[in-house]
Amino acid sequence: MAKKTQKTGETEDQRQSRKDILIARKQERQLRNIRIAVAVIVGFIALVIGVALVNELFITPNRAVATVGDHTITLREWQDRVKFERAQRIIFLENQLEAFNGDVGFVQQFGGSVINELYDPQTMGQNVINDMANGVVICQAAEERGIVVTDADVQARIGENYSFYGEGVSPTQIPSPTATLQPTPSLTPISTGVTTDTTQIEVTLPAPTAGPTSTPAPTATPVSEEEFLSQYSELVDQLKALGVSESIYRDVVRAQLCRDKLIDALTEELPISRTTEKASVFLITATNEESANEVQAMVKSDGFLTAWNTIVSRPIDPDATDAPATDAYELQWRTRENLSSSVSPEVASAAFDLDLNTPSDIIPAIGADGKTTYYIIMVNGREQRDMTETELQTAQANALSKFVDEQLAGNLKINDVWRSRVPTLPALDPKFLAAPTATPVVTAAPALPTTESESGDGE
Repeated sequence: MAKKTQKTGETEDQRQSRKDILIARKQERQLRNIRIAVAVIVGFIALVIGVALVNELFITPNRAVATVGDHTITLREWQDRVKFERAQRIIFLENQLEAFNGDVGFVQQFGGSVINELYDPQTMGQNVINDMANGVVICQAAEERGIVVTDADVQARIGENYSFYGEGVSPTQIPSPTATLQPTPSLTPISTGVTTDTTQIEVTLPAPTAGPTSTPAPTATPVSEEEFLSQYSELVDQLKALGVSESIYRDVVRAQLCRDKLIDALTEELPISRTTEKASVFLITATNEESANEVQAMVKSDGFLTAWNTIVSRPIDPDATDAPATDAYELQWRTRENLSSSVSPEVASAAFDLDLNTPSDIIPAIGADGKTTYYIIMVNGREQRDMTETELQTAQANALSKFVDEQLAGNLKINDVWRSRVPTLPALDPKFLAAPTATPVVTAAPALPTTESESGDGE
């Protein structure tokens, strides 16, 4: 019996050992499955992160925000340019703050539009796309005409921006402006054409005198190469501190050079005329229809010259004269575009359609403020004349804009992917949004105590 009991005990021990082994194997399988599942999950997460990184760092930045024909403007190029535009404006505001001795109020007054641009990223983003698309067309057109912009050209232009033209080289000397000529009618009353014996004589309107030449903008004093390099290095450091590469700045300068050189080519190719039709005009204005009707009656009864001269010669105080509340002045040798922008499109049309020395009817014109001004004009000269430098530059800019628009028509495609990816960095320092320091109120000084002798109470 003893042997049988021993055998039974050994069997139980074996069974227990076998059970432990099975449990251990089961646990091992479970752990292995868990490890595999974790590894799969980790691998999947790593794959997702990897795909996201590849997409964000390599694929998305190379997506097109715009295509101009066969040329692609990538998201990365556009974002770099937006950052440059932001940095450029921030540096401008910082320089303004320094110039105004830290007075934020003055910066907000003179640079308010720049601050607003920095807080309107969508508009800035769209403007940058448009500028870059224009730049592609301009540079391609320049290349087709054999125009090459070298690195040396870029460096020279950067130097010119800092008034460095090479050691010992000064900019082309600009002639001194001529003295400003005053219109004769505003100084000397115009003859009414009526003699003392009441015999009417024909009145001849004086021929318009040549207007003054435009006063050239003052040129900066040329600087040395050392000074130029110092200032330029400061700019590069400012750009880098704002996260912008110097190469972006140079690309912008290169695009400007392409534009300037293409304008020169188009001026000869189109060609862009250096003369334009100009008119010299006498104007009478009224702020209400009643005054305009009174002036018109005066013109019909006494003649335009008498009415114009009466208004010009009246006392400054409107209560000291019976003349209608009007004004009169002369504009000498103006283009249609100038009259349209400085006066009104209606007056510009009349100035180039009316017969010479013939008064117009009343011309109502609604201004940008919504108010109506009433004009009566007389043209005393109209002829082809040389453009001023400003007028020529305007004509060239208009011709270039028309050329670019024609090239872009049907060739520009914009991808809206940019709208959710407009950079907002570099950010504007909140100090530019601070309320300006209020002007301290000056209170009256307290009255000084009077002495007995001053008050009359003394001996």
